[in-house]
Amino acid sequence: MIDVAVALTRDSRAIDAARIEGLRAHGFDDVAIHQIVQITALFNYYNRLVDGLGGEFEPEWGEDPLAPDRKR
Repeated sequence: MIDVAVALTRDSRAIDAARIEGLRAHGFDDVAIHQIVQITALFNYYNRLVDGLGGEFEPEWGEDPLAPDRKR
């Protein structure tokens, strides 16, 4: 499930019949697969919306893991 969510986030065209069948092989039915895709897409949408509007990290949440000056 996580591999599919990451693949969908990085390149939505990477989701093919083989990945869907892989989810089914791990016990996910069509409803669950739909939910995985919907939730992943929704989080991607929100992140892009906030980034596109210049949203900033909330300081009270702690250190920004994506700050340019942070060592990775």
